[in-house]
Amino acid sequence: MLRIVPIALLIAVGVAAWIVWRRERLRRQITLATAEFARRRPTLQEDFRAAANVSGKPRGLRWKSCDFQDQLTLARDRANGQLIGLAGATIAFEAVAGGGMEQVEAVDNLRAATAILTWSGHEWTTTGKAAFNLEPQEVLQRYRESLAAIPA
Repeated sequence: MLRIVPIALLIAVGVAAWIVWRRERLRRQITLATAEFARRRPTLQEDFRAAANVSGKPRGLRWKSCDFQDQLTLARDRANGQLIGLAGATIAFEAVAGGGMEQVEAVDNLRAATAILTWSGHEWTTTGKAAFNLEPQEVLQRYRESLAAIPA
């Protein structure tokens, strides 16, 4: 009986230390990720636009420009724990010659979207995925089963 108490105490201290370590690690990652987004925002915008252009969506349109908002909303992917960045964006398209959209007047309208970025642990990456007509907080709400909000 005497040996059980110290072992249980050691386990409890170990679990508490692990929890504190995980929280501190997440806090450092958030600080680094936020600073890296601010530092590389112009490059990330271009990387996002280029990746989205490769997708061919929307059909008949080319991604002309993409401007991120200053604020980055952070979330954690519930499936793999990866840090996700949600950046409000204003996107401009232009019609592709022969794509069937040249006569559509709405092509020139700016579109609101949320750009989805992934933190690799030391840099932001993107596949050009966007959630159109949704602000970052709306993306968090809509995908709450797969994304956990990280308080600012």
